[in-house]
Amino acid sequence: MKKSYYAAAALGLIVVGAGAWWFSQRADANSVQYRTAKIERGSLQATVSASGAVNPVTQVSVGTQVSGQIRDLYVDFNSEVKAGQLIAQIDPETFEYRVRSAQADVDAARAATMTQQAALAKAKVDADELQRDFERKTRLVAQQFIAASEAEKAQALARSGAENVKLVAAQLQSALANVAQRESSLAQARIDLSRTRITSPVNGIVIKRAIEKGQTVAASLQSPELFVIAQNLQDMQVDASIDESDIGRIRTGQKATFTVDAFPGQTFEGQIRQVRKAAQNVANVVTYVAVVGFSNTGGRLLPGMTANVRVVTDSRESVLKVPNAALRMRIAGVEPVQASASGAARSGSAASTGQLRGGFFIAQALAQGGPGGGAALRDRLVGELQLNADQQAKLDAVFAEMRPRFAATRELPEEQRRAARDQAMSEMRQKITAFLTAAQKTQYQRLQEQGEATRSAGAAPPVAAPASAAAPQPGSVATKEIANRVMSESATPVTVASVPARTEAAATTSATVAAASGVPAPSAVPAAPGTAATAAAPGGGALAEFRNRLVAELQLTAAQVEKVDAIYAEARPRFGQLRDLSAEERPKARDRITADVRARIGDLLTPEQKLKYAALVAESAGRSNTRGRIYLLDVQGKPKAYNVRLGITDGTSTELLVSPNDPQANELKEGASVIIGTVGGTGSGNKPAAGGPRMPF
Repeated sequence: MKKSYYAAAALGLIVVGAGAWWFSQRADANSVQYRTAKIERGSLQATVSASGAVNPVTQVSVGTQVSGQIRDLYVDFNSEVKAGQLIAQIDPETFEYRVRSAQADVDAARAATMTQQAALAKAKVDADELQRDFERKTRLVAQQFIAASEAEKAQALARSGAENVKLVAAQLQSALANVAQRESSLAQARIDLSRTRITSPVNGIVIKRAIEKGQTVAASLQSPELFVIAQNLQDMQVDASIDESDIGRIRTGQKATFTVDAFPGQTFEGQIRQVRKAAQNVANVVTYVAVVGFSNTGGRLLPGMTANVRVVTDSRESVLKVPNAALRMRIAGVEPVQASASGAARSGSAASTGQLRGGFFIAQALAQGGPGGGAALRDRLVGELQLNADQQAKLDAVFAEMRPRFAATRELPEEQRRAARDQAMSEMRQKITAFLTAAQKTQYQRLQEQGEATRSAGAAPPVAAPASAAAPQPGSVATKEIANRVMSESATPVTVASVPARTEAAATTSATVAAASGVPAPSAVPAAPGTAATAAAPGGGALAEFRNRLVAELQLTAAQVEKVDAIYAEARPRFGQLRDLSAEERPKARDRITADVRARIGDLLTPEQKLKYAALVAESAGRSNTRGRIYLLDVQGKPKAYNVRLGITDGTSTELLVSPNDPQANELKEGASVIIGTVGGTGSGNKPAAGGPRMPF
């Protein structure tokens, strides 16, 4: 009995211990541990990688224009040759006989010419004799010594003699032409004979020999290749195949490095000399050839070697950078409190509620779309109302349905636009309210009331015309450029409540100048001429950054700065008038204005400044900012999401763009811990929860 009792007690302890162990393992599995890295500050280089072949800058394929047997070879592989040097000889015997035959034909033609010349002389003598006989008989007829018929017969003979002279003269001309023809055949035969001597057209080195002594070559429609001669192996190039997705970042003059398998661990330097416009399509992969020139000192690199090319397309110094793994990280259920792409600060009631007040911002956001429009509004509603997945899907459907209606209000007259927008706004609110819970409806109503209160308390009135009236059409490249690089990059918090209509239009026009021409304009309030680069127009972002670079790198004088600002000021109304043109005419008109702005700025610069200015314009046109999301750990060790703007990447790290006045600047700084992955557990929450270790019974 006691043994059974002890056995049952032992079994119970084992079950309890196993259960405790199982539950502890399950709890550990459900806990998430994040792997983090630091936001660092340093230099970044954006590069394009490609492969290509090492080739001489000039290589000549030597062929033959005549057929025959190779009698002699005078050069071999790697032989140095001079221009005009004999390198091979085709058996000339056949061609020598052709020359002799042609020479004989010329001699015969010349003899025939001499015969015709003698015949012409005889015909002239006979014609003269017949003419004198006719004249004599004419006088005798006048004296009635002979019959008139005798004079007529003499006249006919004289005419026949004159015509015979013409005939013989024509035959002489034919003989002379035959001589010229025979001489031409002789010259052709001599040229063919000279072509049996294969000579080098340039100074260089024989890198290929495709014939052997005694081999017969046949020249038909295409000349056979006998030799390939490289003119100079000290100056060579790499013909790199650049993918079509990267060719837009390649420009003449960029630095490039490459390696070859023959010299592992060694890097060779070169420069982009040419970007060829002819596309190459291989297996539906389109590439373009970029020629990288380099100096082959010592002749170590040989033609045909495979080179792995790395072209530096852009570089940054002392910038914030995050690991690319942080940009790929996604944590379910963790959303940004406020999308940083909207460019509005979260401090103050005006900034908090101004984006939801009235109907203007929502109408503008939905009509605009993109990261800085409807996406920012959606993130705000999801965060404030704590919408679930089903509600978010319904919200997206409402936005998709209402977006065309808000966009259509732009085409209405001013007196009808406000009423149509209010009606669409009321309908959208009803549709959103329909799928909210009671608590969410209360919060949604409170947000609307706060917006109306802020509007009535003295905030700036809504802009009469929609933002798109002074901007390109929605969905266009220029619209995205303006939204991404101007409105969202402004270091000063920008809300509809704080930006007057005229200032907003000016900012949009300035952004249009920048997006269209690659020459960012100053902000709506230009800096005082002659001030330092750091005293550029307020607002920060890419426009002010470019202007700072323009002043600093070109070393503009105070007079030049003043004139540049004046050019931008004059261009703004012209860009503003683009909205009155049709979609077909607008690009051409924008290009004309852009060309005029560039030309006027170029006229202000010195020759040295013009070169730097051209490089800055090309560099600015090739730069683009993208958007992403990263997660930082807060003081409690919880992940917090941030929408961020990104610059260039080197494949490992990506530039993090944070304006000095950005409300997130205190958090997105050097040394901050950013999440790059998870250690065990459920990770991002996208995987099903672990079921714990399997029980042993």
